[in-house]
Amino acid sequence: KRNIAALNGTVEVDSAEGYGMKVSVRLPLTLAIMDGMSVGAGNEVYILPLSSVVESFQVKPDAVSTIGQGSQLIKVRDEFMPVIELEKVFQIPRFGSEKTSDIMVVVEADGSRVALLVDELLGQQQVVVKNLESNYRKVPNVS
Repeated sequence: KRNIAALNGTVEVDSAEGYGMKVSVRLPLTLAIMDGMSVGAGNEVYILPLSSVVESFQVKPDAVSTIGQGSQLIKVRDEFMPVIELEKVFQIPRFGSEKTSDIMVVVEADGSRVALLVDELLGQQQVVVKNLESNYRKVPNVS
């Protein structure tokens, strides 16, 4: 209840003998709760919407092909998809010098799939999402 109150929300509990109990949680419209998968990249933690996560798997470095101007692809279940390294996108230093294997998380949005290269899977949790743009300017690569 304290956490919801900190978000300017309310919790109401109604009960009637023989009928049961009803718990209502109200949050401001600018907030939403979503199920997310926590992933680690370097010393950073990111949350991926669980509804967008298709699968995750450990991959050997030689499974990733480099094409064109440094773009990377991986073949997953007879489908080629681009590889996005979170460390490069967010300019995060990696653990150690070289890794022998990494974890790929395949995510899908608007019918397109990409494989995100992460250091570790940390678990699933519910997170509160709040629109940053109402208080800050648009931040590249963050939604």
